[in-house]
Amino acid sequence: MRHRSLAAAASASAPPPQMPPSFHFHWRHHAARRLSSTTACLHPPPLQPPRASASASASLLLQLQDHIASGHLSRAHHLFDQIPSPDVRTYNDLIRAYSSSPTAAADGLHLYRRMLRHRVAPNNYTFPFALKACSALVDHHCGRAIHRHAIHAGLQADLFVSTALLDMYVKCACLPDAAHIFATMPARDLVAWNAMLAGYAHHGMYHHAVAHLLSMQMQMHRLRPNASTLVALLPLLAQQGALAQGTSVHAYCIRACLHPNRNSKSKLTDGVLLGTALLDMYAKCGSLLYARRVFDAMPARNEVTWSALIGGFVLCSRMTQAFLLFKAMLAQGLCFLSPTSIASALRACASLDHLRMGEQLHALLAKSGVHADLTAGNSLLSMYAKAGLIDQAIALFDEMAVKDTVSYSALVSGYVQNGRAEEAFLVFKKMQACNVEPDAATMVSLIPACSHLAALQHGRCSHGSVIIRGLASETSICNALIDMYAKCGRIDLSRQVFNMMPSRDIVSWNTMIAGYGIHGLGKEATALFLEMNNLGFPPDGVTFICLLSACSHSGLVIEGKHWFHVMGHGYGLTPRMEHYICMVDLLSRGGFLDEAYEFIQSMPLRADVRVWVALLGACRVYKNIDLGKKVSRMIQELGPEGTGNFVLLSNIYSAAGRFDEAAEVRIIQKVQGFKKSPGCSWIEINGSLHAFVGGDQSHLQSPEIYRELDNILVGIKKLGYQPDTSFVLQDLEEEEKEKALICHSEKLAIAYGILSLSEDKTIFVTKNLRVCGDCHTVIKHISLLKRRAIIVRDANRFHHFKNGQCSCGDFW
Repeated sequence: MRHRSLAAAASASAPPPQMPPSFHFHWRHHAARRLSSTTACLHPPPLQPPRASASASASLLLQLQDHIASGHLSRAHHLFDQIPSPDVRTYNDLIRAYSSSPTAAADGLHLYRRMLRHRVAPNNYTFPFALKACSALVDHHCGRAIHRHAIHAGLQADLFVSTALLDMYVKCACLPDAAHIFATMPARDLVAWNAMLAGYAHHGMYHHAVAHLLSMQMQMHRLRPNASTLVALLPLLAQQGALAQGTSVHAYCIRACLHPNRNSKSKLTDGVLLGTALLDMYAKCGSLLYARRVFDAMPARNEVTWSALIGGFVLCSRMTQAFLLFKAMLAQGLCFLSPTSIASALRACASLDHLRMGEQLHALLAKSGVHADLTAGNSLLSMYAKAGLIDQAIALFDEMAVKDTVSYSALVSGYVQNGRAEEAFLVFKKMQACNVEPDAATMVSLIPACSHLAALQHGRCSHGSVIIRGLASETSICNALIDMYAKCGRIDLSRQVFNMMPSRDIVSWNTMIAGYGIHGLGKEATALFLEMNNLGFPPDGVTFICLLSACSHSGLVIEGKHWFHVMGHGYGLTPRMEHYICMVDLLSRGGFLDEAYEFIQSMPLRADVRVWVALLGACRVYKNIDLGKKVSRMIQELGPEGTGNFVLLSNIYSAAGRFDEAAEVRIIQKVQGFKKSPGCSWIEINGSLHAFVGGDQSHLQSPEIYRELDNILVGIKKLGYQPDTSFVLQDLEEEEKEKALICHSEKLAIAYGILSLSEDKTIFVTKNLRVCGDCHTVIKHISLLKRRAIIVRDANRFHHFKNGQCSCGDFW
């Protein structure tokens, strides 16, 4: 806390003042208010062992000092009990030793109580030691009682005592009390000023801290900040991103010669602390070049120094450099390993998909014993989850003796990221059952599970949960809710959340624009983009991806071309591959296939498979076989990246009646190891999810569902429906093709929705693949036949069916 030798001062303490009979500690009242390990140690002491003779007291005192110096406090206490009448100096020595150890601080307070009980009056060195124990235990109730004792003894104005009181109130988060002590101190030294500054900095009171720093240097005080002052201030500057002020502090350090010095051990220690604080400030302000320069210039470094620099690189997403730095740290020896550095290294491994190194770190942690640390365990858990190794993550989770909110959040996030949303809900329920309180990070991980499953009722429950927990104003939470409601078909609720946000970031605007886009509301997306500009939010590359996609899904070809031009010439943003994909998709959907082909040829970047697939889909819709064959050759040269490319090619050949060529494409697909995912659709009924696959008969109400489908088929044929058997890829008889079509998963889900929901309820179905053309036609007819509003979310977008029409304009 202070740069004073309190132990030396205590050994030369003056005779204690007489303590009045009424001077006592209200421990009973304190225990009633605070049931903790602190109060447990304040019960009456056990029976004392027999006392040693007076002639042996001197020897006992010497042995006591030796045990204290070597850290054997239990032996020291045993010897203390044998001293006939310990004086205040002896009490001070042992209380000081206890207060210096956070795990033994409660024993120090117990000894202080015993001192009062034996009518040994504390002096101006006893109170700082006892108050230090209160600080270690963050026990302001006990600290206030000692404060009263100091006042009663007339020592509250003593510089040692008042500084200890100030420090205790700061560490117990009682800033008004600390400020009052500071203001009423008759004299203040640099230690007192630093303690108050540390309090302001620790509690994020930036303006108070800066004003305090300026005040201490004014004419009336003329105190120069030392290393301790700046070590307290720099983390606050890092938190505020105040790079200019941090650079000024660095310049002062150089002028004041506060840099490390190999010739002075104390200055070297202070220099390591100061250098670490400086590089941490630079790293957190994004200035990694200066952080590395400070690091390289330090003659000595500790584990915290390495961890700060590694963490800075991770924070700035410079994972490769962070990983290399960690390997360099390992070369220094295992003594540098710590949970903090390991956590940063594991984050780097997860981001770089360097799973092998992550597993080696896991083994290294197990050997060194650090694996039992909660921070290290959570980092390992997160790494396995992000790598898709959910089984390993679960095994590690089950092995962890202690789990906190971060542990559960990592597992929930891992399940969601790996498409296992239902299990994420189970983990969340287990978390609640174990009385582990979810935080904003947990909910940000859980809400996307509702989006993935299109489980609106679960999403609303999650929304209610964040409101109850006071997290509804968090920007990240609101962004997740906007996305969830949009993907659950309630774009109106997305806009409500957006409008009510107390503050928005670029993600908020982008998410809302993207939500409008997937619902085919291009004009609304454009209007929101203009509002964003008017309010002074500069768009980024993602904003234009969302905007161009919205124009594409809404058939706004002219508008899309305009915004693509404005992006480069108006905002100075260089188009990425994703922007070119959006433009090809925009032109293709509008039927401008030749223009789209020419656009690809003129791209400054070499078109990848995704660009050509955007054009290939249009060739399928507009039945342009010749261009489709040309595009398919380009895809084959580049190498298909997924099953969808093969399906499109096969569809084109099947539509043209070239079943042999379609079969050949499927054979190539199988040889290259691309397996087509089965079509799956699901619908939420009264909070329960019901999933269907093509031809599914496992549902309990399958007979009723198929009867309803037969009735629907009869009804829509009267409205003019003709099955489009070109969407059946197999070379089957026409009647068999019709039977295959009627069993598609989305039709089964819609039929179940008709049976289960009242006529005024919208039927909302989610499908994992694109809706096929025949299903799209059937659903339009169903909406007219049954007079029902139907929303289908497929892999590309939303389709809002009503009165025989679809919001996509029959192009998706």
